[in-house]
Amino acid sequence: MQNYDAFLLVSFGGPEGPEDVWPFLRRVTRGRNVPEERLAEVAGHYQAVGGRSPINDSCRHLLGRLEAPLAALGLPCYWGNRNWHPLLEDTLATMRSDGVQRALAFVTSAYGGYSSCRQYLDDITAAQAKVGPGAPAVDKLRLFYNHPGWVGPWATSAARAHRAALSALSRRPPGPDGEEGPGGGESEVEVVFTAHSIPEAAARTSPYVAHVTETARLVAGQAGFERWQLAWQSRSGSPGTPWLGPDICEVVESSPAPAVTVVPVGFVCENLEVTHDLDVEAAAAAARRGMVFQRAEGVSASDSFTEMVVGLVRERLEPTAPRPALGADGPWPESCPAGHCPPPYRIPVG
Repeated sequence: MQNYDAFLLVSFGGPEGPEDVWPFLRRVTRGRNVPEERLAEVAGHYQAVGGRSPINDSCRHLLGRLEAPLAALGLPCYWGNRNWHPLLEDTLATMRSDGVQRALAFVTSAYGGYSSCRQYLDDITAAQAKVGPGAPAVDKLRLFYNHPGWVGPWATSAARAHRAALSALSRRPPGPDGEEGPGGGESEVEVVFTAHSIPEAAARTSPYVAHVTETARLVAGQAGFERWQLAWQSRSGSPGTPWLGPDICEVVESSPAPAVTVVPVGFVCENLEVTHDLDVEAAAAAARRGMVFQRAEGVSASDSFTEMVVGLVRERLEPTAPRPALGADGPWPESCPAGHCPPPYRIPVG
């Protein structure tokens, strides 16, 4: 067992104002061959909401909920991002100045995969190199895709959204010929789980799809969904590179159901890929078909999620602490296996 003297929240980061949008996007996409027109499109999405990502406020809220229980364990809290301020290297420099020697890091991603796991480890290593001698050692907490503190809140949120969709469907007036609406009177709500799409090549070398699918299966079981499907969203990168599909908008547009409930289990914190790609684009696809659209709220502000994070910390501090996990996979190991989730392309450092 290691002695730890701090907790580090590590997240993706996002712009705080209009002037941050383009520098943020340049940092996120460097080395990835993302077409300029795609960057301009995403920049427009940010500018339409004031140039501010909701992910930062989600992280601040989560950190505020964690400060008291982690202080009781003797761990002050810090926050550093991969792609925008507070940047990891700046936070690690502050931690060094504060005398921190070894920290436990919680990453706002539940799944294995290069971008969702390995790249965070690489970015922590790169930030330590920038800080130089005396940079704190950082150990990442385990993946939690099948943890009851992740699955349970999503099941509650998904069931709540599903009830809201059913209620909205029941209040819709009949069509001009007396029919109940799209779907030939069908009173069924399509349940679609979503996560960020990744290149198919990256999916073949990581457990990402298996992890997301297992989360969806566990959530559906707890929420009582007999029928559901998995879709992907927020594709970026070169148009010639195959990415995971089907896209959520394609699923909505082809569904015969009169209503759809979307459950974005791929995301820990609210971000633009939820509030735009789902609440704007997928909702518009549903509206074009006359469908009721309901999106499940994120779970990072729930008590169970906060308790899960504290529990993951306790696992590393206390040898006898329980390591809960649902399903047949069991808890993910404390350290990812060697060679886990190699990069699908060369990532420039610095």
